[in-house]
This record gives sequence, C-alpha cells and structure tokens, in this order.
Amino acid sequence: MNNEVAVYDFSAGPAPYWRRFVTGHGVLEATGPALRLLTADADGHTYSNAQIDDYQGRPRRRFPWQPPLRLTVHARFSHPINGQATGLRGTAGFGFWNDPFLMTGRRTPTLPRAAWFFAASPPSNIKLDLQVPGWGWKAAVIDALRPAALLWALLAPPAVLAMNLYPVYRRLWPSIQRALRVREAEIGVEMTAWHTYVLDWGVARAGFRVDGRLVLDAPAPRGPLGFVMWLDNQYLVATPWGRFRWGLLAAPGRQWLEVDRLAIEPGTMDRRNEGIE
Repeated sequence: MNNEVAVYDFSAGPAPYWRRFVTGHGVLEATGPALRLLTADADGHTYSNAQIDDYQGRPRRRFPWQPPLRLTVHARFSHPINGQATGLRGTAGFGFWNDPFLMTGRRTPTLPRAAWFFAASPPSNIKLDLQVPGWGWKAAVIDALRPAALLWALLAPPAVLAMNLYPVYRRLWPSIQRALRVREAEIGVEMTAWHTYVLDWGVARAGFRVDGRLVLDAPAPRGPLGFVMWLDNQYLVATPWGRFRWGLLAAPGRQWLEVDRLAIEPGTMDRRNEGIE
C-alpha cells in the first residue's frame, strides 16, 4: 500500500483495508455515501473513540506511508469547537502520525511525529506553537525525534522550570519549537460545513490547504507514518512550563466527524524546490 493510489468514497462503509478501532460509546456509522465517526452520549468515565487507521498490528518501521504524497479529505463535523458545552467535546482529526502513545498496539513508547488536521476542545491545552492557542481546529506538524530535539530533551528539567517565568518562555521556547519542527495554524472555517482538506506531505515541506486556500506551509516530518481518522472524548494538557494532565469529557448526544471521500495519492511537491528551515 506504500504510496500507491488509495481513493475511498465510503458509499459501502469503510473498505476492508481500514482497521477499525471502536471503544466505549464510539460508533462507525454508514450514512448513504458517507461514513460518520461518532460518539453517542459519551460520559466522562469511559474512553470513547471511533477510528479508522492503517497501522494497527504493524511495527513503526512498517507503517505504510512515506513522502511525497497528497491526502485529500472531504469532511464536516456535527459541532464547532467554541469552548462551550454546546460545542465539540474531545479530540478529532485526520492525517499521518507514528502512534507514539501505545494507542493501538504493543510498541515502545516514543516521541511524536505527525502531519495532520487536528481538533481539540477545552480544557485541552496542547501549547506547542508560541503563536497559536493550545486548543481549536488546526493544521499541525511535529517531529520530536530529530537529533536537535533529543538534545533539548536532555535539558528538559531546568528548561521547564525556567519557562514558568513568562519572559523566559517567550525567549527560550522558539528555539525548542524549531528543534521539534512544530508549526501550527488555526483553520478559520465553519467546521459544520463541508470542506475539502488537502495535505501535501513532501520530503522537506508540508502544505495544508482548505478549499484550495493555503493555511500552513511548514517543515515536514519524516516517515514512515500511518494514517488515522478519529473522534473521541479525551482531553490533554501539555505545556512548555510543565503542566500535564489527561482526562475524559462527557459529550452528550451525538457528536461526529463525517467523511464522504478520502484519497491518498502520490505527491506533487518538487523535491528540488523544497527548502528546509
């Protein structure tokens, strides 16, 4: 499957290729030509997730995707992320990552690599980009396994302590952010409307577009990575100044991510013209 053409319209539900991961109040529901990944009356005591991916049971070295490639997703959500009880509750998204936190298999924990469209509702505060809020609907990249990032990891205890002072955080974090290859951008569209999301994952650059509009151009993570699309009821707080917390949220009613087309195709980015920050 590695970098071959993969196009799905979901008119008959998920194709056999996709691995399903459904737990708690999570449901994969066919809706005519589309697929809904939803939670139904999720509570704050049970982890609920509806997910499709292509890496369950694989070691990371055999995750199926390498750049250059293009991901195209036509999708919408049931609710916006508005920071209120009436909005989407939990995390959701689609794209490529290395599943670093043992979500779908027995692997050695590692640091994250990802290029994806990512949604997180409060109280999540994943504050990785100095200029972007720690929650919301975002395009994002990270590669925390680069040698420069691992060097910073050795200095993490005193750095985290020092960044509790805001002037130190403002001065020190940009260098760490560059080492982690973290870049994010808010996606300023109505989540409940249908949009076409495109990720061009190149060897050195990753470009994110929504309805043809460029929202983020950033350094690309290395592969191999696996594809994931999910919606769940968890939240995560992870800040440079040492705040770490994880938990579950009640998500009353039906909250969903709906997709009617997903395509992973060979990329079009020109390696010779890509720059590296």
